[in-house]
Amino acid sequence: MECTLLNLPACILEAIGEFILSIINAPVLPFLSAIKLLLNQPANVQVFSSLWAVLIYVISIFYGLFILFAGFNLIISGYNAEKRERAKEWLQNTILMILFVQASFLIYKLIAELAAGITAGVVSLIDPNFFLFTLDNLTNIFLEIALGLFYVLVLFITVVVFAVNYLLASIGVLFFPFGLFFYFIPPLRDIGRFIISKLMFILFLPFFASLILLGTSQLVNVGSFSAIKIILMIGAFALVNVLMILLAVLAIFRSITGVMRSDFARGAMFLKGHFDVGSAPKTEPWKSREYWSNVRKDYYERR
Repeated sequence: MECTLLNLPACILEAIGEFILSIINAPVLPFLSAIKLLLNQPANVQVFSSLWAVLIYVISIFYGLFILFAGFNLIISGYNAEKRERAKEWLQNTILMILFVQASFLIYKLIAELAAGITAGVVSLIDPNFFLFTLDNLTNIFLEIALGLFYVLVLFITVVVFAVNYLLASIGVLFFPFGLFFYFIPPLRDIGRFIISKLMFILFLPFFASLILLGTSQLVNVGSFSAIKIILMIGAFALVNVLMILLAVLAIFRSITGVMRSDFARGAMFLKGHFDVGSAPKTEPWKSREYWSNVRKDYYERR
């Protein structure tokens, strides 16, 4: 509003109202700024570039071994078509492994920037005043007074959840090469798929959270929902926190069960079973007391 001598009282009241709102929203603004930053900012993988290079150097030691293994199998395969195809598959997987593992830093960085870009696009559609306390109607004012502290607590929990997700997304660049490395080894493919899928889940989780916040902000403009704006704000952030934690737990549980059903886990259990049988004490049955007691019992029963 442009202030003149004619509307000076209205301008004064408006200025007083904005000053009061700025004081009321002061505890909320740092949390909202942190949430927006964690949503829009792509994972910072550049700080881990030197450590990533060390891990790639360790992984590269196995390249030559896999190539020698594939070449040796190809030489001794002879006229066995199945062995030749298996050796060619090992060689193909090794070449693809070298290409993708060496480019894993760039691939992960591009995916992180893509996830942050689409999330920032959704966040830009959200009304920035939606998350602030307002004095638009009497019902919402009373609810804001009653639930204000609870709303600040929910925002604090949301900041912690997003901070953990951002930390995992940044550190994920160190695990991404191992996921690609295991993926191109047939017995360990399920473990590699587990690592890659979990990292993609972490990178794109803020995007789905921003969709929930956008939908809630649009819902306020419908009918009488503006009177319970504070409740919708609390519900939106609480839903985001619950879904992020619940989906993470379910994703980890399903991935672990998938890995346990893989060929690698079955082979490990098979070897463990053979080891347990081999380490069990071997005693002749006729040297045990139970053997002779059973014989005597059967003898008296027949008589």
